[in-house]
Amino acid sequence: MDNIKFIIPGKPEYLTMVRLAISSIATTAGFDLEAVEDMKTAVSEACKNISCHGYSGFADKYDVECNVEQGMIEITVRDDCDSHSIAKTHKPCEMCPSEGDLGIYVIETLMNKVEFGRGEDERKFIRMVKKV
Repeated sequence: MDNIKFIIPGKPEYLTMVRLAISSIATTAGFDLEAVEDMKTAVSEACKNISCHGYSGFADKYDVECNVEQGMIEITVRDDCDSHSIAKTHKPCEMCPSEGDLGIYVIETLMNKVEFGRGEDERKFIRMVKKV
């Protein structure tokens, strides 16, 4: 199994970099274009959910971990801190819970398996699996 992990600043402008990285990893793992696009969308929604929903600011940082095996990729997006001090410049997510619910629906629709939770370290995570 190949393991790729990176830490992302919580600023929304880094979401494009995450999407490009996921695209590259999934393409290298042999997924077709449709599956790659599904993963990019699901991971984008997971990053937005982990980094900002339910808080008055964005997370200072979060991490994305990919475990790649033959015919399968597992992607975990994990809140890396309790600090959410980066000010939001747009409508606060805590005021739009239906947007977060829609993101969860999108993730669950596009991926084969999805798990939401908190680790033993109390960090929030979203774990997603996509199979060929």
